[in-house]
Amino acid sequence: MAKVNNWQEVTLAAAGILQAAALVDQLARTGFIPSDAYECSINSLLDLNPPDTISVYGGRPENLRLGLETLRDLLLSSKQLQNNTVRYSAGVLHLQGRLRKRKDMLGVLSSRLKQASQQALHFGPTHENVIGNLADIYSDTISRFRFRIQVAGDPGYLQQQRVANQVRALLLAAIRSATLWRQLGGTRLHLVLQRKRILAETENLLRNLRV
Repeated sequence: MAKVNNWQEVTLAAAGILQAAALVDQLARTGFIPSDAYECSINSLLDLNPPDTISVYGGRPENLRLGLETLRDLLLSSKQLQNNTVRYSAGVLHLQGRLRKRKDMLGVLSSRLKQASQQALHFGPTHENVIGNLADIYSDTISRFRFRIQVAGDPGYLQQQRVANQVRALLLAAIRSATLWRQLGGTRLHLVLQRKRILAETENLLRNLRV
């Protein structure tokens, strides 16, 4: 099993995955999502040279409140949760495992995210032009894999171009957090074998959040 040097950083990355996945679920069912959590997830794609893990998420654990609460609920569950957020997160980890073997695709992602980052400086990170660009990046790369994440929700929302673009952009953000999770030494086994340690870090982060 990979060595983990900083469990708080691993916990933050896990919360990043779950936050983006939870936003996908909420968006698909209701058509709307909280703007702060959404902006945090999108910004995680656009800061290409963060000095540390928390900087990926805007430098404030408060930005990951939704993800941390979702992670806590998952770790506290006495049985394996089978909901859309967990299913999307598992799919994201699978796709990230495929992606890391494709250097060509990683190169395309890096180049196009740099362009999106420049675009966001002009329009803002959650402007429809930026989100449309991020959605196109997802379609042109991750969607090429045979495995696809099937998003469940209200067809009336999912058929809207705005919602479809936001869903793809958020799935790309989840994959970015999954990449960070792997780089920090995180594995699926850690969620089983190191459950108590990750839960302790999660609860400590939640306790210290600003209201």
